[in-house]
Amino acid sequence: MTEKPSEIVLSEQDLREVTGFAAACAEVVLGVFEADRPDDSRPRDAIGAAWEFARGGERGKALRDTAWAALKAAESPDTAPAREAALAAMSAAGAAYLHPLAKATQVKHILGAGAHAARAAELVAGDDRTVGAAHLERAVHRATPGVVDVLTRFPAAPGGGGRVGELIRILDAALRRTWNGSHRR
Repeated sequence: MTEKPSEIVLSEQDLREVTGFAAACAEVVLGVFEADRPDDSRPRDAIGAAWEFARGGERGKALRDTAWAALKAAESPDTAPAREAALAAMSAAGAAYLHPLAKATQVKHILGAGAHAARAAELVAGDDRTVGAAHLERAVHRATPGVVDVLTRFPAAPGGGGRVGELIRILDAALRRTWNGSHRR
């Protein structure tokens, strides 16, 4: 018999914090997608919808639809960096739908945008891992205490997921190290 994961209490403000963080992470690589597909606004729309929710907007069908549209946009670019940038945008809008289950896989909702954005930056730089590391360091500084508080309610990020999964685990560990139980840095 498989044990059901316990529930984690998440307020609407918690979801707004996480979504704002994810939008800020994705936004920095939006130009990577737009250079490849200048006439496709789906990733920009997803990031815009994520910001709207983070700033007090509704968490409804329109937000979810922009996440799905950005995922579809990730299928069309000619380059891997553009695909990763679109996935970062999808992850930003999808962050609002973090599930309150104590499962490691939920960490992807919190950190996926940052990891996909870091991977896009690495690929633009010819797969330079130092670029991804620098990108993650900026994401650590971008995270609010509220984001880290939400993250630490969940188990550590799971294994697998290729390079993006590795970036999620690196970001997860870095954010958890900054937390001392009440305030970071």
